[in-house]
Order: sequence, then structure tokens, then C-alpha cells
Amino acid sequence: MTLYIIATPIGNLNDLSIRALRILKEVDLILCEDTRVTQKLLAYYSIRRPVLSYHQHSGLQKISHILDLLKQGKNLALVCNAGTPGISDPGSKLISEILKDSQLENIRIIPIPGPSAVIAAASVSGFPMDKFIFMGFPPTKKKRKKFFEEAVNSKYPVIFYESPHRILKTLAELKNVSQKLKIVLCRELTKKFETIYRGKIEEVTKELKKGEIRGEFVVIIGGAFHS
Repeated sequence: MTLYIIATPIGNLNDLSIRALRILKEVDLILCEDTRVTQKLLAYYSIRRPVLSYHQHSGLQKISHILDLLKQGKNLALVCNAGTPGISDPGSKLISEILKDSQLENIRIIPIPGPSAVIAAASVSGFPMDKFIFMGFPPTKKKRKKFFEEAVNSKYPVIFYESPHRILKTLAELKNVSQKLKIVLCRELTKKFETIYRGKIEEVTKELKKGEIRGEFVVIIGGAFHS
């Protein structure tokens, strides 16, 4: 019994690795965040394997069912909508529950590495990335100010995700904490309209407002400009 943790494309479907492709064709079942999203990827590669939804709102009954499948000797794959499972999604929760189960002590949990928005953004940032901090998504309501203060005051570059609906608000809140920040803002990485903005927050905000604000964003704070 094996659980494969498989990284899938963050935009460009051709980024699926050959190894990931082979395993997706071989497993008994594919666990996915959104079956509709995963079915598009599977259809693109003519993969015909059953799928089962597993996401942040999945309860203990769903997790118990997955554990039972593993106990039956099934080989499963876990994917998320985009990127590497376990990074800002419930993949780590499932793995934790598996490791607690004494009947699954012989299970193999195998990572199949590949696309990751965090790493893709870090690789083109131009900031020193031998050490950095990833903070996931900012809180939507409470503790936002604390989140941004921690990000701005970090001694290392900070990376976090943001949605198109809140990106302008987030940039404004970051500017309120510090007006001298150097940032890199990555939009729609690996997709047709991929755009990377660099500079001070007001400069990046101005450029961003020139077009329609769509797609997922990766924000990198790399330090401050010194005047």
C-alpha cells in the first residue's frame, strides 16, 4: 500500500512530470481537491482512473474511508488543484492521520516532486533565497496587521499567496506598514498571461491597476529600499 503525493501543474499542463504521469495511470484511485479541476488534467493526458474528492472541508468520515482503502492494499495518489500537495492545503492533515494509525505502519508515503508556485516565484525573484519564509495566505479578517508586520520585519525574504479579490487591499496594507519595501509580485505563473512586477509597492500597484486583475498572486518581500 502506497500513498503518492503528486505535484501537478500550476497553470501550464505540460509541466506534469513523466514520473507523475506514469503513477497517475497506475494507481487505484486519485484523491483530489476538486474533481472537476483534476478531471481536466486527466483528460488532457488521457488518464482514466477513478477520483475521489478530498479537501479542507472533508470530515473524519471521509478520512476514515481513505484509511480503509489503504488498509485494503490500495495504492492512492493525492493531488491538489495546482502545485504540490501539503503546501497551503489539507494534504499534511491526511498524512498526519495516516501516521497515527497503527494498522498503517507499513505504508509507504512517496513524494513525486514537481511544480510549486512558491519555488517558481522564488527562482525568479532576484532576492537571495538561500533562506526564506513562506507564510501561506494572509488572514482574511482578524490578525491581518500582525501578519503583515511579521512579514515586513522578517530578516529573510517572505513569500505568501493572495487572491485577485484582495491583492490591492493587501498591497495597501503592506504600504501602511512600510513604504520602502522591495517586492516582487507574480501573477498567473506558467500561464498565458504570466506577469512579474518588481519595485516599490506604489510602482507595482500602479502597474497592476493598468489591466484586469485576475488570477492567483505570489507576493515576495525582499527588503527595503534605502534612500
